[in-house]
Amino acid sequence: MIKFIASDLDGTILLNGAQSVDKSLIDVIDSLVSRGIIFAPASGRQVESLKMLFEPISDRLMYIAENGALVKYKGETIVKTAMDYNLAMDIIDDVVKIPSCEILASGEEYAYICPKTEEYLNRMTKVVKYKTKIVKDFREIDEDILKVAVCDLKGIDNSREYLINTWGDRAAATVSGSLYLDYMSKNVNKGDAVRRILDILSIKPEECMAFGDNYNDVEMLQSVYYSYVLEGAVDDVKRCGRFVTDSVEKTLRNIGGI
Repeated sequence: MIKFIASDLDGTILLNGAQSVDKSLIDVIDSLVSRGIIFAPASGRQVESLKMLFEPISDRLMYIAENGALVKYKGETIVKTAMDYNLAMDIIDDVVKIPSCEILASGEEYAYICPKTEEYLNRMTKVVKYKTKIVKDFREIDEDILKVAVCDLKGIDNSREYLINTWGDRAAATVSGSLYLDYMSKNVNKGDAVRRILDILSIKPEECMAFGDNYNDVEMLQSVYYSYVLEGAVDDVKRCGRFVTDSVEKTLRNIGGI
């Protein structure tokens, strides 16, 4: 019996650049949650951004946010892993020198940005609709930093090699879409968050399902038995799942008999 389901958002539930979840999928999730199954959006996004996507059932879901650095359920923080502050600042100081790269520093309460361009400001405040604070200097941040997200507006392949080679030995670094690379505390990832959740709730991997499409989903896919990779994912990611699907909603309907 399935007791827990985690799913990535961008490229998995949200296809072709979509920024809203289909009502039909929300209805399916609502039905599964009503049966006692825990459903957790698992994303590099912040909790508040995820909640907006899942209205009107947002208060009934678990949230694996910031690529696993933060997990919240029923208003409670059940997992939180902050970065070393000085390391986060060192990464930020280095990356902002790359002309095409923008930075977002995630706290539990706010996402902090110091936008170089109107394009990035609009992306964060009007497209993904983050709960943001604009700062002149990232050292103004007075809460734990959970994640440093790099957005390369030329495409993350433009700077990926440098970003991973320079900082990947001191922080967890993972590509999180065509424009993004995220840094978290070492060993933080969606899979680690899922394993900690299962331990807290005494749920077995064989009772769990996960959906993903990108490199930041790999550990999550490996942490459960029923691991589904989206059909359009690259082969490296596909090899990390037991099953392939072209639709999260279709798969959930099938397993739920909906």
